[in-house]
Amino acid sequence: MLWIVYNLLFPVVFLFMLPKFLTRMVRRGGYWEHFEQRVGHFGTQTKARLREKRRIWVHAVSVGEIYVALRFIKAYRARHPDAYFALSTTTSTAHAIGRKEIDERDVLFYFPVDLPAVIKKVLGIVNPERIVLVEGEFWPNLIRLADNRGIPVSLVNGRMSERSYKGYRKLKSLTADVLRRIDPICVQGDLDAERMIGIGAPKEHVHRMGTVKFDVAQRDPAGEQVAQGVMQKIRVPADAVVLLGGSTWPGEEQTLCEIYKRLRAANPNLFLIVVPRHVERRDEVEACFEEQGLSFVRRSEAAAFDGAKAPDLLFVDTTGELRNFYSVADLIFVGKSLHEHGGQNPIEPALYGKAVVVGPNMENFPAVMPEFLQAGAIRQVPDAAALEEAIGQLLEHPAERAELGRRAGGVVAGNLGVIERTVDLLGGAELDAPGGLS
Repeated sequence: MLWIVYNLLFPVVFLFMLPKFLTRMVRRGGYWEHFEQRVGHFGTQTKARLREKRRIWVHAVSVGEIYVALRFIKAYRARHPDAYFALSTTTSTAHAIGRKEIDERDVLFYFPVDLPAVIKKVLGIVNPERIVLVEGEFWPNLIRLADNRGIPVSLVNGRMSERSYKGYRKLKSLTADVLRRIDPICVQGDLDAERMIGIGAPKEHVHRMGTVKFDVAQRDPAGEQVAQGVMQKIRVPADAVVLLGGSTWPGEEQTLCEIYKRLRAANPNLFLIVVPRHVERRDEVEACFEEQGLSFVRRSEAAAFDGAKAPDLLFVDTTGELRNFYSVADLIFVGKSLHEHGGQNPIEPALYGKAVVVGPNMENFPAVMPEFLQAGAIRQVPDAAALEEAIGQLLEHPAERAELGRRAGGVVAGNLGVIERTVDLLGGAELDAPGGLS
């Protein structure tokens, strides 16, 4: 009866939300290419490639998950060289990253809508030997129909926010039936494990592994050189102190600009870099710079810059370069944490040994933030006024800034190895001591 109710309600909810999805697709762009895959239609060539070998189907929703998926695929293939993969994603941005990074042996496609007829068709085409879900994608029909076919379903790097937990608890009868079909359920921290069990996951299926994102964060020396070249091209002085706002969301650019203008009066060598989470917001972000009276250069146009001195700020309006610009920063604010909820990934800037400041809303990283906070490796502030105070203090005390960055790098180094333990578990090897849930 639960499945009947879900399959009756899901199309209604989907149609109700469709205008919002279509608006987002138009605004962000790139969604229309291969749109037919979302309803289970694959071209002849794609179907032929999917059917030539049995593959492990890995699903990653968006940008953060796609990097975890790619790192998992690489690690799994290192242990199992004959493995082939089908990688699905939901967003066009993640699809673009997947297209760039995927191995030529593997197949990339858009995730299909979770309707029984569509899922049955796609399962028939892909015929996976296993399905691996990344972080928190519990699509009931995919999981149920795969399980009915004897296809193992696993979860890697699983997490569950408080908001999701509250919602799933109201549907525990359904979630319990879904989660019993997933084994193993690899989660990031103790709280994630408790929440999974709290909505019906069998305790013996749940394994606390730590977060794969520590392993995903890797430096790109060639990209770092490009970022350094951009800074030189736009005449940023070698002795400049660089404040970078990474993965910013609406409202955060304005706050950063206001803070920057006030602090620059006492720190004339301060320079600002802004990297919004969604580059399709470029017009909105540029309007903010103009309202603040700040001159800027777009990263996409930096090669043509011929000014005699640096602009007030660099606007990174490209995709996939954020981590490279972390390397040229001295002080980093991680977005979606001040005016929005959830937070963006603090691990990448920490990898570079940089001083990191975040706002109060880091709910998406319940297994990560305690590691940084307990080590005194990150500054978390409650509001914009405290953000300005923290940035000002770190500008005035370079040694304190350097020590904060050193501790951040130490946290990353001390949490490596999760991906290998996850591959061991899925590959049938015994789980190392740090992994299992007691």
